[in-house]
Amino acid sequence: MLVLAAARMFDGEAMLPLRSPALQVADDGRIAGVVERSELAADQPVVDLGPVTLLPGLLDTHTHLCFDASASPVEALAEQSDDQLADWIDQRAGQALAAGITTLRDLGDRDFATLAAARRYRTEPAARPHLVCAGPPLTTATGHCHFLGGALPDPDAAPEAVRRWAERGVDLIKVMVTGGTMTPGSDGLDLQFDEPQLRELVRQAHRLGLQVTAHAHAASGIRAAVRAGVDGLEHAKFWVPAGLEPDWQVIDQIAERGIAVCPTLGALPGAPPPPPAVAARAEQALALVGQLAARGVVLVAGSDAGISPAKPHDVLPHAIVAMAGCGMGNLAALRSATSVAAEACRLPGKGRLRPGCDADLLAVDGDPVADLTALLRPRAVYRAGSLAWSAEPAVPDGALV
Repeated sequence: MLVLAAARMFDGEAMLPLRSPALQVADDGRIAGVVERSELAADQPVVDLGPVTLLPGLLDTHTHLCFDASASPVEALAEQSDDQLADWIDQRAGQALAAGITTLRDLGDRDFATLAAARRYRTEPAARPHLVCAGPPLTTATGHCHFLGGALPDPDAAPEAVRRWAERGVDLIKVMVTGGTMTPGSDGLDLQFDEPQLRELVRQAHRLGLQVTAHAHAASGIRAAVRAGVDGLEHAKFWVPAGLEPDWQVIDQIAERGIAVCPTLGALPGAPPPPPAVAARAEQALALVGQLAARGVVLVAGSDAGISPAKPHDVLPHAIVAMAGCGMGNLAALRSATSVAAEACRLPGKGRLRPGCDADLLAVDGDPVADLTALLRPRAVYRAGSLAWSAEPAVPDGALV
């Protein structure tokens, strides 16, 4: 049995009230328990991680492993062969894992390449993050991200596409309810699916046991998605032509129904600005996140990694810091990337330091409840109970004491 000792432990919901905590990992890579170090047998070997905080590995609920975080990710993707794309995905997944992001929910696959990677990773879980895959997002014939392989000849064909996606083995369905900013000819204010079409899509997905999350910038798209019964909303900025216009009645419905909202915050400091349509609404969008939190909306951390140089695949810690800065506070922001994210994504074995949960772990320098920038200082990452990355590579197994 592996035993890890740290100065502090955050269990996904709160800092544990233990003076000298020790986490026990069973041989199957799951957490066996968290105890006071004094309760261990005198001869029990312990990996002492030092004056760090140990917390569950982070969950990025909105990422794009097929995009390269360049200034032209769509063009770069078009140049990749299938074999090149597979290598590319592996590199980006490794980059995220080294930052302590042990679970990635990929919402922008090209032709199921990320889903194929997820299957490969199951044979070597200690070296790879856990992937949750939506496959290519469902969109209209020339709609947002149509080039990824989810374009429909007719929006009424969505339920049949859901059935085919389920047969391929996806974990959830993503639908582009509105347009987006990175697809030429697409506009985030445009509604791509109407409410009856979305309702049939959601009904089919739920019949097959799949959640549906909706890309929706415009207020009209958010209203249609909520009425159709989606499980999640991506971006959810309530765009109108003049800026943002929150619909508080719909927002209260989102809170009451427990629909998870991912505001896709986070960017590298000093990075180039986002597209004009996003930049013009940025200040209002940050204020909206705090307002959503105050009204009880479930908020989950997701970075939209890969879509620009501001959003590399290890940017999630910056997203968590940004969410706290919107008024959520540090504790709620940490939960949004651990326990709350795991619950929203139906991953009961993730996001907590609890017996039976996967030993996907992140050790950081400092106390992230007091100072979230501690997340930017990872010291060690464990995946399924095995060391996946260390700031001290010369001592791969830590210091036994």
